[in-house]
Amino acid sequence: MTRPQPSQLSVGRNLKIALFHLGSGMADVLTTGVWNRVMVADLGFSAALVGLLTGLRYFLAPLGVLAGRWSDTHTIGGYRRLFWIWLGRAMMVLSTLALGFVTAELVRSLGEPVPAALWMALAVSFLLFSLGNAISGSTFLALIYDRAAPHQRGRAVGLVWTFLLIGFAASGVFFSVLLPQQAGAALGYSADALLTLFLAAAAVMFLLWVLSMLREERRAIAASVPARDNPTSSLRADLSVVWRSPPLRHFLLYLTISMLFAFFQDSVLEPFAGQVFSIDASQTNRYSAYWGTTAILSSFSSLALMRASARFTHSNVSMLGLAVLAAAYFSLSAAALLTMQTLVMPSLLLLGLGLGAWNIGTLGMMMDMSPKGRAGTFLGFWSFSVTIARGLGVAGGGVILEIAKGISGEFATAYGTVFVVGMLGILFSAWSLRRVKRESFHSKRSPGDQLAAMFSLSMD
Repeated sequence: MTRPQPSQLSVGRNLKIALFHLGSGMADVLTTGVWNRVMVADLGFSAALVGLLTGLRYFLAPLGVLAGRWSDTHTIGGYRRLFWIWLGRAMMVLSTLALGFVTAELVRSLGEPVPAALWMALAVSFLLFSLGNAISGSTFLALIYDRAAPHQRGRAVGLVWTFLLIGFAASGVFFSVLLPQQAGAALGYSADALLTLFLAAAAVMFLLWVLSMLREERRAIAASVPARDNPTSSLRADLSVVWRSPPLRHFLLYLTISMLFAFFQDSVLEPFAGQVFSIDASQTNRYSAYWGTTAILSSFSSLALMRASARFTHSNVSMLGLAVLAAAYFSLSAAALLTMQTLVMPSLLLLGLGLGAWNIGTLGMMMDMSPKGRAGTFLGFWSFSVTIARGLGVAGGGVILEIAKGISGEFATAYGTVFVVGMLGILFSAWSLRRVKRESFHSKRSPGDQLAAMFSLSMD
């Protein structure tokens, strides 16, 4: 049997664990930001092909559910969660190193035909990166679940997510220092400088991931033991409980819809400012920093409110975040349809405020909606749903933009349509969240206790 985890998670220990997502933010910016720009803007490769490689994570996301499920029922080398976390992050570090060498070689051979071996190396690198991200992401959330007492889980996952935002912001500065403009270089930087950036990033990510996870899971006495909960229940049977439980069914709807429409603006926000108001790229590049900084402040404020008053539950904070997000979309739609540039900056600040509160509340609800003994399975399933919904949201905003542009022929109307649809989607997700709260209110037991009872009945 596995030795019990500590029942209390101090803030200091929580901050140490949160360093994990500081590295995750760096990895995300490196691949979807730096590498994507180098390949498309600098080297001139197909954006569709590059997007397919960076989008492999969406195709492999279901593997996170399987890894979480296995970590619920078995230990490997004496560890339930940590084996998958170490394995996944090791794959990501190795793939980052390989990506650096291959991309640097592409820069050196600029203008020459690209050997098939280099494309194969890129494909394998992103396959490893995406697979590692999938199997370590859900098990990392499960480890947080195990390490924190029930009343601490919202704070624990909230701090971790806030460090992800900090990682996004800090990485931009870190990478700009590592890759300065070099006079005389064809692309403004040399292949060696680009390689140094990838090597340094891999080293920093490795150190952050090792430090954050050091001594965070106690080793089991046996090398491989089944979980104390029933190991014969199938993954399909476990997940079917989601549909049979009204609170979980509505939570899945809420989680999917809110994630989809929260990121509906992701791919259109900067082009909107450029095409409607002719704001240059040097200014729109700062937009993510504006709303990102506000989101960090909103996250810390939400955590403080939940700590100060029992009225600020996870669901109430989520609802507050949705209300602010709806206001942000309304402001953006007014800015587009009325061509009022003065509304752009307030909209960005509202967007950050809403995203921060919504994320803190929703992540806490993900913990609440995961039953003891099956946290890996359910957190893997929630993470899978979030990943797919976010991908659909980012793509969906672009699709609606093209359709609206084709019908109206005007940029302002097209972007306004996207923001109106986003606002309606957020309002619908608020309705589904009310259903979750209503179902939970009618029951005297917590969602986790309801699930445990349902599993017990299904086995009887």
